[in-house]
Amino acid sequence: MKSYNILFLCTGNSARSILAEALITTLSSGKFIGYSAGSNPAGRVNPFASELAIEMGYPKEKLRSKNWDEYSLPDAPQMDFVITVCDNAANEVCPIWLGHPSIAHWGFPDPASVEGTDVIKREAFQKTLLGLKKNIEALIYLPIDQLDLFSLKKAIQDIHDK
Repeated sequence: MKSYNILFLCTGNSARSILAEALITTLSSGKFIGYSAGSNPAGRVNPFASELAIEMGYPKEKLRSKNWDEYSLPDAPQMDFVITVCDNAANEVCPIWLGHPSIAHWGFPDPASVEGTDVIKREAFQKTLLGLKKNIEALIYLPIDQLDLFSLKKAIQDIHDK
């Protein structure tokens, strides 16, 4: 089975993109290898995102906030897909991605911006996790090898727009 590299982008790379990286990697049975990065990385993974990622079986040592420039270098893994998961990152000028990956935007509210008790914050992270999981499960089951590039890009965007 062919595996696909997928990069999830967010501004801070501390919550949504980290959760997406962990979800796609743990749910896809090797079909996708998830990566994440940010345009202005926070430098640390949000503890609530880290907790959820580890609970789903994602290795703690892979949880790292990183700059998206890391994936535009010549020796970086070539991405098949790039998906922004926050509106800020979607509106920024991204690096040039080698290999011309299919690009889509799945905007989710930032759970890290939620104020209140830890219970309220965990609920926000859980809600984001469930939304990402719904999209990622739909992506996993797309017949990628049967779609032309235009149809594939539309199908990936339509996952979130429905």
